[in-house]
Amino acid sequence: MLAVSDPQRAIEFYERAFGAEVQWQIGEPAEVAGLVIDGAEVFLARESPSNGTRSPDGAGITTVRIELFVDDPQAVQQRATDAGAKPGSAVALRTHETVAGRGPLRMMQGGVVDPFGHVWLIGKFLGDSDG
Repeated sequence: MLAVSDPQRAIEFYERAFGAEVQWQIGEPAEVAGLVIDGAEVFLARESPSNGTRSPDGAGITTVRIELFVDDPQAVQQRATDAGAKPGSAVALRTHETVAGRGPLRMMQGGVVDPFGHVWLIGKFLGDSDG
């Protein structure tokens, strides 16, 4: 569950940036919500420092990165920055050495930081025939 300073604004950002769909929400405006982004469930709630839940912008740091796998990482990164995210690393080919006996892992990946301080890595795994 992502802790955010303003759940309603976060929902609106995730809808614009990642095409999120609201599955449910508690409160009007939202205090807690369940979203689906490209088939993946993501939950968010208002930060609550009194019970130990702080958002990255409230804490001044993030300790989590969210990996979002999509068909077109460059388009999604651009959509997210157009919606208000800060650009992170550019989408580029990343190759990792042998992974659990599978051989090299190849992916296109870049990133953004959303307006609430969460780091999103946006990528796509590449097969042997992909450039």
